[in-house]
Amino acid sequence: MEPSSGTCDARPAGTPVAVVLPAGGSGERLGGATPKQFCAVQGRPLVSYTVQAMERISWISDIIVVVSPEKIETMKSIIEKYGHKRVTIVKGGITRHRSIFSGLKVFTENEFSNHLLQKPEVVIIHDAVRPFVEEDILSKVVMAAKEHGAAGAIRPLVSTVIASAADGCLDHSLERAKYRASEMPQAFLFDIIYEAYQQCTDYDLDYGTECLHLALKYCRTNAKLVEGTADLWKVTYKRDLYAAESIIKDNLSQQVCVITDVKEAAAQVGFLLHESLKSQIKVEAVSLPLSKDDSHLQNVISGQCYNFVCVNDKKRAIQETQQVVDMLEKSNIPLLYPIVLISVHLDISENISFSIGMEELTRIKKFAREVKNENILVYGLLIQYK
Repeated sequence: MEPSSGTCDARPAGTPVAVVLPAGGSGERLGGATPKQFCAVQGRPLVSYTVQAMERISWISDIIVVVSPEKIETMKSIIEKYGHKRVTIVKGGITRHRSIFSGLKVFTENEFSNHLLQKPEVVIIHDAVRPFVEEDILSKVVMAAKEHGAAGAIRPLVSTVIASAADGCLDHSLERAKYRASEMPQAFLFDIIYEAYQQCTDYDLDYGTECLHLALKYCRTNAKLVEGTADLWKVTYKRDLYAAESIIKDNLSQQVCVITDVKEAAAQVGFLLHESLKSQIKVEAVSLPLSKDDSHLQNVISGQCYNFVCVNDKKRAIQETQQVVDMLEKSNIPLLYPIVLISVHLDISENISFSIGMEELTRIKKFAREVKNENILVYGLLIQYK
């Protein structure tokens, strides 16, 4: 069970992959009436960030969210509100392992869903309260599971682990360098982990915590251990919610949506802007005529993007800027800090008029003053060239 830390360039394209997110915990260690997976962070439930992290990955076909019976309607409303796709909600059991088992049964037993989903070759198991998982580590554990049957992320131990004697005194301590903390995500060949759950005892289902151990115990599958990154931590205590909010705010400041008209000049500027920024921040590109039912842009907005660059032809500049602002105002995005919209206007003509260009910027300036009260900051940039 030697850990692997090498870079994984391969991607599981062509491999049917699904993910099971157990989200049925009561959040006792967090305190309060709301389970941690449903606590709001930046105005959005924590579980929604985790689902979003999974649905951004094109090679994950199905996302199974397992919740307690009393939270099924809550989860349905979250999916509808934030436009989540490829999600199936399953009623969980009274323990973590029973919930995971219920999530796996969606692929084999009709009683757990209206219809059977396609059985994946590999299934990822990940906690709903670990929202900062990236595609790289998911890909690594999936590829390792394809080769070894099971794989899981690990991290170095932070504290020394000790054992106490019956009288409450120190019995012995473990050599920290020899041990690792088991983290999520974990991945398995579906047939292996499903067989393990079918064979395990009620004691395992009620008191067990480690999926890798079940695969080893019942299927003799020795999991490959993959070194994980520091952002795989789990939201457990109330202080973790504040830490998660800080990370989410920082992530939001590092992404921008570039919106361009379909006209050649605007599209070319948008492409060059995307190419110059993508190595520094996350860039989402939308290149199409804007309309009120533009689902792509609406999904970007619902994903809580706070920075926009709108590149368009001067003749339509103010109208398209207003359309973007209208969509932002009507969205459910919590305006906890300002949205920044930079409106770039291209003026391409043989007879360039500086006065006409200033008139356009004056209209943008007036419009910016009007929407500032909505916590939307609009800036105008005029580019004139022959």
